[in-house]
Amino acid sequence: MNSDDESTVAVTFRLNGVDGTHRVQPRTHLVDFLRDSQGLVGTRAGCEHGVCGACTVRIDGAIARGCLVLPAQLEGADVWTIEGLDGTGELKELQEAFHQCNAVQCGFCTSGMLVTASQLVVESSGDTPPDRAQIREYMSGNLCRCTGYQSIIDAVKLALRAKGNTSHD
Repeated sequence: MNSDDESTVAVTFRLNGVDGTHRVQPRTHLVDFLRDSQGLVGTRAGCEHGVCGACTVRIDGAIARGCLVLPAQLEGADVWTIEGLDGTGELKELQEAFHQCNAVQCGFCTSGMLVTASQLVVESSGDTPPDRAQIREYMSGNLCRCTGYQSIIDAVKLALRAKGNTSHD
């Protein structure tokens, strides 16, 4: 065993639909593991304090901040990044809605916004779709310095309509 193996731990989890065992430094944050070891750079390293949401990923069907999670904690977990969700086609309506509503400006926060919005779409039922205030609350953990959020809320509402959910304002 070489010295690199001695300072790492093995953790097995599913990443973007693919099971794998990964050797990680015990204190490496998930966002750094994804970007540096896996080449998944869509998950952004923003504030590194769990505040901005640029590093949002989906873990076991819930949104999570990649800067607050260690891969060593993910044994048996199901982790999805923006790249993985894009590959499933799940983001198609959201991406089109973000484009149509001009919800993207600099783009730094967009991947985290899309991961969060996609989870909202997944969780939304046709009987009680979220209104603007509920969408804003759900998205409140993702910060954007450029858009003022109105266009993002508009895009999420448009994607919900495309899914067949209609909501009141």
